[in-house]
Amino acid sequence: MSRNQHLVLIGINHTTAPIEVRERLAIPAGRLADATRTLVHQPGIREGLILSTCNRVELLTLQEESSSPGGNLLGFLHEYFAVPPSSITPHLYEYREGEAVRHLFRVASSLDSMVVGEPQILGQVKESYTVAREVGAVNGSLDSLLQRAFTVAKKVRSETQIGSSSVSIASVAVDLARKIFGSLEGKTVLLVGAGKMSELAARHLIQQGATNILVANRTLERAEKIAAQFRGQVIPFEDLYDQAARADIVITSTGAPQKLFGRSHGQHFLQSRRNRPMFFIDIAVPRDVDPRMNEVEGCFVYDIDDLQQVAAANLSDRSREAAAAETIISREVDKYQQRMQSRGAVPAIVALQQNAEAIREAELARSAKRLASLTPEQRETVESLTRSLTAKLLHPQLTALRAAAQNPETSRTNDPD
Repeated sequence: MSRNQHLVLIGINHTTAPIEVRERLAIPAGRLADATRTLVHQPGIREGLILSTCNRVELLTLQEESSSPGGNLLGFLHEYFAVPPSSITPHLYEYREGEAVRHLFRVASSLDSMVVGEPQILGQVKESYTVAREVGAVNGSLDSLLQRAFTVAKKVRSETQIGSSSVSIASVAVDLARKIFGSLEGKTVLLVGAGKMSELAARHLIQQGATNILVANRTLERAEKIAAQFRGQVIPFEDLYDQAARADIVITSTGAPQKLFGRSHGQHFLQSRRNRPMFFIDIAVPRDVDPRMNEVEGCFVYDIDDLQQVAAANLSDRSREAAAAETIISREVDKYQQRMQSRGAVPAIVALQQNAEAIREAELARSAKRLASLTPEQRETVESLTRSLTAKLLHPQLTALRAAAQNPETSRTNDPD
């Protein structure tokens, strides 16, 4: 990363913005490549990556020094999503340079997740990285930074117990369903959406005793795959509203831009169920279930923000491991910063070495006549001696350059006025 480039990260997440704000900025997988391509076409942005999950939307960028970092990125959010800046700014956070590195490492290591230690976030960061690479948005300094983030996340998992138990948003959702019903034995569960979240939810549901699983998804092949894996039944998506009333628990995790279930659907379902209660756990962003369905007596809707209360207990259980992970990340951030700062001194070091070598060779050329009588072995001795003297004379200057690169504030303080 050169001195005239700056690392800038802005975003919103589950701690700074409610779901009604996050869902307005959510980017479905099918649009991520287009959004990333649009981002790096903004003035002054050299490289960029977009991370969009149910809990966060973040823009990680490498920008030219002359650009206006916050303004460019806020402008992108405003234009791409047609959301007024005034609706975004109160919820936005911004990190630069070392703090941006720290935030990225924490996110990849699942220390900034709603459920601390959940393993899905690292995969989501890697997916965003793959898309950014494919569209040419990551090809230099961000590439090495992201590779380092993956290494740090692996280090955190191998050196702490933060991921010792299988915890995820899906598992928290299933825990909530179990607490509501007391037992999931004999309950019918409908999974709407057949992505990774649904698959994880199905696994936890089976572990908790659920035996009757229905799966509905726009892509029939994907629904059939999950249903076969868990001995469930596929509900054709066009029959969703006719069949949903069969379920005691509906877990939704689609990427639909509009809500699938509204208040009127809840009224219809309750009539079909003869007023037996029905629970909706909506882990999609944007949301699949209109929160007004809660107004229907017998319908209970929980969205991903409601799951934070359940996830809070998980954080207290893992606080010791989280502290150990934070120590690892602090150490890794310092090492990364030192490595980047040392790279900044490389051009000056190379130029100094090249200049010294040119002077050495010129002086030998001037003395060529006087050295003409030397044997090849003697010439090699002179070459070796002059190289050694040059290296020793350069050593203090090279050491000072490397130190100045690693401690720029100190070097500026010591500069004469």
